[in-house]
Amino acid sequence: MGRVLSALIAITIASAPAVVAGAYVVAPAVTAAASDSGAKTVTANLTTTQQATTTTTASVATTATIATASLATTGNGAPNGSHYNLNIIGVPKDKTADMNNNDGHRIFVQLYGGSSAGDIIGKNFADISKVNTILLAPAPVGGSFQVLDANATDKNGAVFQLPADVSTSWTVWARALGKPGGKADMTTCATVTVIDPLTGVTTQEVVCSLATLKLERTKNAKFQNVTSYLLTLTLSAADATLAGCTSTTVSLFDPCLQNYFWNYDNQGLKLLQLRFYPMSGVGG
Repeated sequence: MGRVLSALIAITIASAPAVVAGAYVVAPAVTAAASDSGAKTVTANLTTTQQATTTTTASVATTATIATASLATTGNGAPNGSHYNLNIIGVPKDKTADMNNNDGHRIFVQLYGGSSAGDIIGKNFADISKVNTILLAPAPVGGSFQVLDANATDKNGAVFQLPADVSTSWTVWARALGKPGGKADMTTCATVTVIDPLTGVTTQEVVCSLATLKLERTKNAKFQNVTSYLLTLTLSAADATLAGCTSTTVSLFDPCLQNYFWNYDNQGLKLLQLRFYPMSGVGG
C-alpha cells in the first residue's frame, strides 16, 4: 500500500506547477501546536552527539522578548524589526570539522548535491541520504532558534532548532544570493509511521509537501515571504488521512507526523539568506 501511495504522490508533485521564489506568498492558516512527542521522535533519530545538543538552551532571545516586525519593508524587501538570521551556504567541498552545537547562524550544504523530494517520498527515513538534509528540532521550554549541527555535507545532515510554536508565531523570508544563475529546490518533509500488513514491520515513511520552494539567484534579489513553504507541509488528502492529521495543511512539529526536515536539492546556489520575524511580541 505504501509503495502505491508513494507513486501517486510522486505523480502529483511532478504535475504541480513550479513555484517561483520571487513571487509573494501568503502563509495559509496553520492548525495544531507542537507537542513533546514531536521533540522525542526527532531526538531519537539524531546521532548521539546531536541528541546531546538538543538539550542546550538557545542563546538568542525567546519569542516573548523579540520585538514585533513592522509591516513596513526595507529596501531589500524584508520587513523592519528584530529577527533571527540563518544563512545556508553552498560549498564545493564537504566539511570535515566538528560543527555540533556551533551556533554560527549558518548551515553548510553541498553546492551541487542533495536528493529531489520526488526521489525520497515513500522511502524509509532511515535509508535515505541525509546529505543536504536539514533536520528540524523543536526548542525546549525557554529556547528558541539555534543551529545544533551546522554540517549538512556529511551523512548525518544538519540540525536546526526552532521554537515549538514557530508555525503560528513567526514568518520566514528568503533571498537567494551568490553567483547569478544558481538554483536550489527546498521542500519541507516529515515521516509517517507505516506498518506493513504482511510482515508487521514498522517504518518511518517519508512524506513531503506538495509545495516546493524554487530558489534562483537573480539580479537585485529581494526578500520574499516563504512562510507557507518552510513552516508548513501541504499534504495530499490520502497522506493526511494515513497520518491521522486533522488537515492537509500541517504545521511544523504537529504530532501527526515525525522527523520534520528541509530537503535541500542544490544546483549551484551559493547563499540562501533566511530571516525569521515574530508575528507578535514586546515592542513594535
